[in-house]
Amino acid sequence: MTPRLIGKSSILISPIGFGSFKIGRNQKAKYPTSYDLPTDQEVADLVDGLLESGVTYFDTAPAYGISEQRLGQALAGRRTDCVVSTKVGETFDDGVSTYEFSRDAVTNSITRSLTNLQTDAVDIVFVHSNGDDLYIQQNTDVVDCLLKARDAGQTTMIGFSGKTAEGARAALEWADAIMVEYHIDDTSHADVIAAAGEQGVGVIVKKGLASGHLSAAEAIRFVLSNPAVSSLIVGSLNLEHMQQNIAAVQC
Repeated sequence: MTPRLIGKSSILISPIGFGSFKIGRNQKAKYPTSYDLPTDQEVADLVDGLLESGVTYFDTAPAYGISEQRLGQALAGRRTDCVVSTKVGETFDDGVSTYEFSRDAVTNSITRSLTNLQTDAVDIVFVHSNGDDLYIQQNTDVVDCLLKARDAGQTTMIGFSGKTAEGARAALEWADAIMVEYHIDDTSHADVIAAAGEQGVGVIVKKGLASGHLSAAEAIRFVLSNPAVSSLIVGSLNLEHMQQNIAAVQC
């Protein structure tokens, strides 16, 4: 895979990124089939295989159960070989998601994430929105906290992972990158993706396979044919499936 720049930054990223939800959480997932959590060794083997296959982008979040801890362990000593993003705003405990965007919550979340990931800094911290995209940006402390975290060197870039095109467009005023849902059956973010490209804001696509409901090869080619898209996050516990997705990029 030929790496792509994230927006106007100098950070290169693999067109297929690894979404690490499944290595840390299997409760209340939106995938069509259930799955068991992998062992630590299975996670390590999967991450090794992904790196060898050219995947350099790994996305995680506190809301993904033990994903951060496992990713930190698997990438220990190899931080310079990859791009890592995490999020603030949502946690998941005892089967329940909780959203908190206060200054203390966001600051503490970043500190915990860095500890879990065994790193002094991550490449991107996204806001993990509950869907109330505009309110979060306009009426909570989260944007100011992320700006301060970037200034402090805890993250290189900051961004917004929301649910609405209006929220993504508002984030173009302050974010280095946005994470949006975009696939063949949902192009509601197409205009804001184009606007992000024009403004030099990076675009990461989530759910580009509609949580496993779309044909992978066709869906991947559709998303990555958009010149403003830096990377498509795909989550799978099967290395062979991930390698097939990588092959689709090169078709």
